[in-house]
Amino acid sequence: MYESGKTAQVAAEMRSNNLTLLAISEIRWTQAGQRRLLTGELLLYSGHEESDAPHTQGVGFRLSKQAQRALIGWEAHGSRIITASFRTKMKRIKMNVVQCYAPTNDSEEEDKDYFYNRLQKILEILPDKDIILMGDFNTKIGPDNTGYKQVMGTHTLGEMSENGERFVDLCALNNLVIEGSIFPHKRIHKSTWVSPAGTTENQIDHVCISKKFRRSLQDIRVRRRADAASDHHLVVARLKLKLKKNWIDTSDRRVKYNVSLLKDHKTKEDFGPRLKNKFSVLQDRSEEEEDSVLNRWQKVRHTLRSVC
Repeated sequence: MYESGKTAQVAAEMRSNNLTLLAISEIRWTQAGQRRLLTGELLLYSGHEESDAPHTQGVGFRLSKQAQRALIGWEAHGSRIITASFRTKMKRIKMNVVQCYAPTNDSEEEDKDYFYNRLQKILEILPDKDIILMGDFNTKIGPDNTGYKQVMGTHTLGEMSENGERFVDLCALNNLVIEGSIFPHKRIHKSTWVSPAGTTENQIDHVCISKKFRRSLQDIRVRRRADAASDHHLVVARLKLKLKKNWIDTSDRRVKYNVSLLKDHKTKEDFGPRLKNKFSVLQDRSEEEEDSVLNRWQKVRHTLRSVC
């Protein structure tokens, strides 16, 4: 996504594959935020918190207009995890989607421990446990599901790696089913990654869903024709769980202020000093605290609204 023209290329593939929600790994943008694209989609992203950090890792969601209407909220969790919640047409059911980019099998043990511990804490605090967990987990789980029959099937590639053991244990602890192992597809519709030389293929991208909703997932397979200049193939899941337009949050509704009141000399004299004092306090706090651009903008907006 950091390369020139990649955003438009991904948008074209999203529309051609008729995707409601697209989860992305290695977005390579720094900090966190959201961006409205010219094509109408909304991009939510989470990267390294420092603005001068290297353009590596990063995760994000790309939302169609339908998904935008159902969006309840989202949260950034650093350069490897992002979450979003959506309203569905099933009464009282929210869909909590978690997108991840896990450390590789060769990474330091400390990095892997930190990632899985943090992911576990995030899964524990998600409401209702209506979870879809997906992303590039850099892990092979293999077809041997001995001891894990409640978590995975046998329709997978390769042999279970160390990362695979961590991943499967996480799913077992949180009552998640690895759906890519359930559906019996051909090999070309299972392998999600191909080596630069094109000689090796692995199944390292996975989609998991809470056990009580496993029947909602009708199919999951790889679409190899999607072109985004990546060494990963597009993994598509088809769910019966439909999104619903979310209620209007009146707290975020644009407020119209009666600016004609400023024509009154007394009102104008009262408004000016109040606004100046508020922003002076905000500036002093900003110099003491290290905030992201998004957080600073939220504070500026809140300050202006409160004075108005």
